Amino acid sequence: MFLKNSRYLNASAFEETEDGALPFKGVRPREIGQATGVVEHTLQPGERFDWLGLHYYNDSRLWWRILDANPDVLCAAELEMNGLPGADSAEIGEVLLVPKAKE
Repeated sequence: MFLKNSRYLNASAFEETEDGALPFKGVRPREIGQATGVVEHTLQPGERFDWLGLHYYNDSRLWWRILDANPDVLCAAELEMNGLPGADSAEIGEVLLVPKAKE
């Protein structure tokens, strides 16, 4: 169902209830481990997390590492439907922790 290097590989599926109904087709949220911040970044107007992923990791697809490291500032529910979260979904001037690309 997932690629071998997916961060959702070990997430568990929803189970049927006693009446046989499936509450949701899909998997439960994945466990988010502790991400140690290495660099602090002050969010500027117009910045997006895919840009920060490219800037800090040389890979725009690793933006989720920054999201994971800042659960008190951002959450997945704040993701915009038409793009990645950025300065519009967090406070301008908010200090974000940027972790290592892998831990």
